[in-house]
Amino acid sequence: MSIRKIFYQLPPGLRFLARRLYHLPEDLLQQLSNKDTIVPPKGMIYTGGGDFVATGQKFANFLVDLCGLEPNGKVLDIGSGIGRVAIPLTKILNSDGRYEGFDVVQKGVNWCQENISVQYPNFKFAHVQLKNDLYNKDGKDASDYRFDYEDESFSHVILVSIFTHFLPEELEQYLFEIERVLEKGQFCLATFFIYKDIKQLTNTSFRFDYPNEHHALMDQKVKAANVAFRYSYLKNICNKSGLEITAFHKGSWSESTPKNHKDFQDILILRKSPI
Repeated sequence: MSIRKIFYQLPPGLRFLARRLYHLPEDLLQQLSNKDTIVPPKGMIYTGGGDFVATGQKFANFLVDLCGLEPNGKVLDIGSGIGRVAIPLTKILNSDGRYEGFDVVQKGVNWCQENISVQYPNFKFAHVQLKNDLYNKDGKDASDYRFDYEDESFSHVILVSIFTHFLPEELEQYLFEIERVLEKGQFCLATFFIYKDIKQLTNTSFRFDYPNEHHALMDQKVKAANVAFRYSYLKNICNKSGLEITAFHKGSWSESTPKNHKDFQDILILRKSPI
């Protein structure tokens, strides 16, 4: 069994504790050296691997370069985590801009409120108690969750490594809600694991061994650990929700040789109809 699978099978509280203990020496050194306090301690970061700062900056730039975000834009960050995308957006959005983020992990929301919102009042973070076998055992069902925002109140929506932890009924609900809160003609950037051929699921070390009709799982015991979706299904449900796929940037997760990918995960750019 891989270390990834063992880690995901730990209860959420133990996963957070293990990460805090693992990074404790490094975090103590960072605190003593008085580095930029707007970057969270590594032991608190639960939003995937890689370089936290570089990844956040990359996706903030994608909103500008791929989706046309302007300084006065209104961004909804679904699964805002511990501020990975919010932090670089503080340098892109001006005082007329607006940022809203929500997340299922209270610790991440608290850190963002205490370290980002105090400096940037137009950046707001909310905790939503949603059920998810990766993070929360209790809470509302994401498959019927209605976002706490008005219709057409955002120019851009972003989800980084969120749909990779959703099952189809949750994905479908969120796509309809994204369409509802987006302004006409505006964009959503979302990352996925996408396959067109079932052979893609097992041809690399990042395997999805449990295929279903429209999706495949990496781990049957923790269904939300990693989820891949069939492209034809995604295209169909996006169309039903009123969102058009305008770009598909293939990630490196399913490639056996290095190529010029934008990210490890696949990226979809979705646009709400301008009419």
